[in-house]
Amino acid sequence: MTDVRAKSKPAHDPERLTAHSRTVMETVHDIRARIGDVGVIACEPAFWTRVSAAALLHDTGKIAEGFQRQVLPGGPPWGERHEVLSLAYVDLLARAASWSADDRLMIAVLVATHHRPLHGTDNRRPGLASNYGQHTDWEKAFTRIQTPDGATVPQVTSGVHHELVAWLAGMLGVDPPPAPSDGRTLADRARSLLKDLLDHWNGAPLLDVTGAHHGPARTGTGLLAALGQGALTLADHAGSAHVALQTHLPLPADYDTHPPRPPYPHQRYAAQADGHLVLTSPTGSGKTEAALGWAAHQIRFMPGLPRLVWTLPYRASLNAARDRFRRDLTAAPGEELPDIGLLHGTAAHTLLREATDDECPTGTSDVGSPGTQQSGRADPTRTMAKQARARVNAMRLFTQRMRVATPHQLLTAALAGPSHSSVLLEQANSLFVLDELHAYDPQTFGRVCAAMRLWETLGSRIAVLSATLAPPLLRLVQESLTAPVTLVRAAPGTAPDRHRLALDPEPLSAPASLDRIRSWLHEGHSVLVVVNTVDRARTLFEELADDARDACPGDPDAALLLHSRFRHQDRDTLEHRLLARHPERTADDSVRRGGLVVATQAVEVSLQLDFDRGAVENAPIEAVAQRAGRVNRRGRHPDGPVEFRVHRTESHLPYDQGAVDAAWLALTTLVTEGTSTFGEQDIDRLLQLAYATEWGAAWSDEARRCRDSFAQSFLTFEDPFHDRSDYEEALSEQFDGVEVLWRPDEDTYRRLIKGPQGDPLLAARLLVPLRYRQLKPFEAAFDRDLSLYITDGEYDCVLGLRRPTAPETVL
Repeated sequence: MTDVRAKSKPAHDPERLTAHSRTVMETVHDIRARIGDVGVIACEPAFWTRVSAAALLHDTGKIAEGFQRQVLPGGPPWGERHEVLSLAYVDLLARAASWSADDRLMIAVLVATHHRPLHGTDNRRPGLASNYGQHTDWEKAFTRIQTPDGATVPQVTSGVHHELVAWLAGMLGVDPPPAPSDGRTLADRARSLLKDLLDHWNGAPLLDVTGAHHGPARTGTGLLAALGQGALTLADHAGSAHVALQTHLPLPADYDTHPPRPPYPHQRYAAQADGHLVLTSPTGSGKTEAALGWAAHQIRFMPGLPRLVWTLPYRASLNAARDRFRRDLTAAPGEELPDIGLLHGTAAHTLLREATDDECPTGTSDVGSPGTQQSGRADPTRTMAKQARARVNAMRLFTQRMRVATPHQLLTAALAGPSHSSVLLEQANSLFVLDELHAYDPQTFGRVCAAMRLWETLGSRIAVLSATLAPPLLRLVQESLTAPVTLVRAAPGTAPDRHRLALDPEPLSAPASLDRIRSWLHEGHSVLVVVNTVDRARTLFEELADDARDACPGDPDAALLLHSRFRHQDRDTLEHRLLARHPERTADDSVRRGGLVVATQAVEVSLQLDFDRGAVENAPIEAVAQRAGRVNRRGRHPDGPVEFRVHRTESHLPYDQGAVDAAWLALTTLVTEGTSTFGEQDIDRLLQLAYATEWGAAWSDEARRCRDSFAQSFLTFEDPFHDRSDYEEALSEQFDGVEVLWRPDEDTYRRLIKGPQGDPLLAARLLVPLRYRQLKPFEAAFDRDLSLYITDGEYDCVLGLRRPTAPETVL
């Protein structure tokens, strides 16, 4: 056994099978210490014992001579799946370890599916069922192998086999099983157990190892199976990458009792709440600190080492939130900054997918003949190196105890399977803070509510934060959760009146509107202009930028443009410049700052900006309120309430027509009622007016329908071992988001993602977010090698990505 390898790395001393198996088994114990016995896991006492046994046995099939030759430098691809042969050792150890029929089947399915699903979707992603069936020559696949000189030798020699069985029994603390007298080969055992798995997860009754009749999976077994798969794949990735799970949480344990600043009453109440929380308070009144206090209080009463997951609506707002937490929270001993995870969309999915691949390449051009090697296949050792890097990078997503993400990344857990079951497991025994939950469309809001119900089943707790949570949205949250939800509202007067509300029937692009903004700039005011589309933002910016620069000569940040179509790395730089140029005004700050920012809805979330004047396009009422929250943010302007002007738009896009009309109706009603100074109490009134419309009733019905549909289609886990990766793109389309690469960045991206020192997380910083429906106008073409879209559009760091310019034609 000392010569049996599990990996090809490190080259000077490749990792042995026994060492890797022991490491993965020990990592399962670390994962159990983090997750504990919570939620549905607590209902199955054998859960962690089964996962631990599967961790020990998951790679036993690598003992085969074909695999051992493959991991040698320049070795030929074996062409078979090691996890199928591993099933033979599950079968051999079942009696010796006194496993029940349920134990045997659950351990076996975890071993079999830690790289591939039982059932695939097509020839590109075949499952084990299509690779191994009646067509398979099991003798050729797993019993004997041909040497280069034409002779045949055993895949597994007797001596090594008996050593392995004895070592496995010792690790399990049982006596080695006696030599079988039935004459069955390892291939026979693997074939028989694989058939049992396929029958079981197809719902067909079967006979267990004792001869007793055994029926299909019990209710809830599918979810437990998906969680077990997540625990094993997470342990395998961590063990392969040799990355330990962190135990340090950046949130101080006493944050609830000793906050950094004297708390408002609503912050104290939030920090004392037990279980789920909904907190509504004005922008700038400390929602973030209140939620951190709530989290610190919950952890005190939760088992294990809970994780804190902070979600925000827009990918772009994640960086600002992460920077804030790294600045304000506590680093681990010996570290300079807190280690807080940032879950990138495209990069994360690529890493998770690549990390689940294995050193057993099989040809997929001829699915009916496992072992048929694909012509022209890359050197296996190069593939293994790429997979090793992918595992290391993927583990960054799971090691930290605090993460910021969009809900989209969390909802991919519904896909389960080898790529996403670890994401599902990490949602057990966690704290979820859903910041700015109001910002979603009804479809997304409904799916997030369905996810809340799943998280509760997994023993997690949820806090919802918003400055503008309408009553129908609150009812949806409350009815989606089983346990009581504590509602905390900021007291009236928490924030002073900050704005003089003005409604303007003219569009922002009208000459009079532009002249008004120019006069504000030349008077020395800082001005925020928010519009609903990137094209209008760019047009207004080019119209007004020179005026802002003339008013602030020599200031490189006198005029800034913010929207979603910047490369992530440029967006990070832009946000830092914005925060430095337009920070929250302090109590003794009475100087006019000047400067212009033109933005889309990207400015609405997480950025703590402060301006003297605001001119915005009408939008859904929550968006209007959020835009107002960036103007005279804490009411500290020396002039008192400042002008906040809402302009009617010529087009409702990209929003729903009903939402925009309902907002305008609410605003005009408020003005008609005599409101001129706009404060926090007026936001509740606006929400009531907007959602009391026919549009508001339809919004609630659609959110409820999407919640129930998503839960039924994705969150029952009745068949967790069918490949559902096809749904990943569909889920992204439902979120209407995709990331593209600007073609001049292609060489740099390839070097970052495929080079010897490649890092997909760094490569992702070159990507630009788009909506799916914008792929055609931007002439984006899908690159199969990189698995992303590439556009020939125009790009610069000031204006962002623009559509390709049509070539001139000569008539």
